[in-house]
Amino acid sequence: AAMAARCRLAARFHHIHGTNIRLDASHTQATRVESFANGLCFSQEPLAPGQIFLVEIEEKELGWCGHLRVGLTAHDPQSLEVVPEYSLPDLVNMGDTWVFAITRNHNRVVVEGEEVQARPWEPFLLIERVRIPRDTLVGRSRPSRYSHILDDLYKMNVLPATARRSRIGVLYAPQPNGTADMHIVINGEDMGPSARGLPTTRPLYAVIDVFASTKSVRVIPVDYGFPSLQTLCRLVIQKHIVHRLAIDGLDLPPLLKSFCQHE
Repeated sequence: AAMAARCRLAARFHHIHGTNIRLDASHTQATRVESFANGLCFSQEPLAPGQIFLVEIEEKELGWCGHLRVGLTAHDPQSLEVVPEYSLPDLVNMGDTWVFAITRNHNRVVVEGEEVQARPWEPFLLIERVRIPRDTLVGRSRPSRYSHILDDLYKMNVLPATARRSRIGVLYAPQPNGTADMHIVINGEDMGPSARGLPTTRPLYAVIDVFASTKSVRVIPVDYGFPSLQTLCRLVIQKHIVHRLAIDGLDLPPLLKSFCQHE
């Protein structure tokens, strides 16, 4: 309960941000208004151990190379004299910052000796000792005439990492030696430890760089309680249908159909 309350309070962007970023009134949506850089944003508060800062890609912009960049920093945004133009390399070169560039594919960090087991239909995502309800973490495309083309990906949890409505989060998991590993989560799947040896003695803020072809993102609050009955129903339905358009033919209330398809 304490984690859930903290996560909802922290699910906002800091008022300190790059010069090309505009925040909405709620500080949950960040949009880069021009160019392709100066799109740095930070979480409003430092993250707690195991607390995920999750964003959904709301808008893309053609004509630029590169995508969203995500990570953690031990720099308090208030302490920055000038917000750097780029997270990579500018903010990282200041030290105590770890940033991962999201690509369309190949985001998983493979650790020798560790077996990768993606279990998209389990209600919780497990990272070290952290357990997060998976449903909120998953981005979903809107069903359409050609939905069947995407359904194999959809059933495996997935939109491409850089697509609209894709959900990307960052957290840190404490280790027995007193440091922490940074994990990137994309559409409900853990990409592995993308950075190791982070200090746990200093506050760590999420870094979201709305860079290049990513134009606008929105913070998604994550509840750490048990999945709702509605969510569990959706997991069962999605597991057994051929593709999302088949949901229209099921004898279900309209709101549940919509929830199962794309909410």
